[in-house]
Amino acid sequence: MDKSFYNQNTIIVAKELLGKNLCHKVGNILYKGMIVETEAYQQEDPACHAYCGLTPRNKVMFENGGISYVYFIYGMHFCMNVVTERKGYGCAVLIRALEPLQNIDNSNGPAKLTKAMHITRNQNGLDLTNKNSNLWIEENQNISEENIIQTTRIGINKAVDYPWRFYIKDNPWVSKN
Repeated sequence: MDKSFYNQNTIIVAKELLGKNLCHKVGNILYKGMIVETEAYQQEDPACHAYCGLTPRNKVMFENGGISYVYFIYGMHFCMNVVTERKGYGCAVLIRALEPLQNIDNSNGPAKLTKAMHITRNQNGLDLTNKNSNLWIEENQNISEENIIQTTRIGINKAVDYPWRFYIKDNPWVSKN
């Protein structure tokens, strides 16, 4: 997928990432999982890290879409996002869960996902359209609209009524509510 995919509206990207593969190569080991759950965050959203403007932590969110935004949370976990839309507008899609495909196990939650995929702050700001970056997203399957569930986001305490969480219907790897 090229940059134009990621430069679309964040809500569209969140839905269309379902069924794509997240890949991370560490040395000679390839970790791979199919994206089965996402959440969208846009700059005007009070739950978005970009809501209060540009900071050293969130500066990657203000780049052109198609790069990784990895942050540390609760002093112990990493979460991985995909930056979306245009430069200067802070938006991203949180990857919440993966269906294991290669060399990973339990990844039904953002912290479990990064642990299983060996993703840390070192992967922040990488070009997800470039396989040479060692972290990329590739095509796998398109998920039909009738197999996508749209609901409110979980694990946040602001803008909890925004219906910006998407997941594949009946997929056993979706995180628990």
